Amino acid sequence: MIDKSLKNFGKRVRELRERSGLSQEALAAKAGIHRTYMGGIERGERNLCLKNILRLAAAIGVPPGDLFEETGTP
Repeated sequence: MIDKSLKNFGKRVRELRERSGLSQEALAAKAGIHRTYMGGIERGERNLCLKNILRLAAAIGVPPGDLFEETGTP
């Protein structure tokens, strides 16, 4: 079962990624994360460590706290 908080985090990552014009593969490469792991993050299947959260935020160009805000999409 997918945890709701992980699902919401993944939605937020996807929202910010799309807003920045990056594909999943491009964001994964920029953050030093495997592309299939990136898909798992966006689907809410992965529980990230702080190191990967910081990498994602830097790659997207946002403060890490922005990854935890509510998404603008349902």
